[in-house]
Amino acid sequence: MKASDVRAMTVDQLTDELGKLKKEQFNLRFQRATGQLENTARVRQIRRDLARIETIMREKRTAESA
Repeated sequence: MKASDVRAMTVDQLTDELGKLKKEQFNLRFQRATGQLENTARVRQIRRDLARIETIMREKRTAESA
């Protein structure tokens, strides 16, 4: 997910996407623990996408309040 794609989303869309990614991260953690995880790079990608979304959400909220 690119930052430009995330910036085009509304805060509500970002919240929904954040929930989906957290659920996927939870499932990947279980797959890793049971030895069923095939795409190990996906864990890192999800973690970075979560951070990107949270950062942009914070930027949008501070812009709204200012």
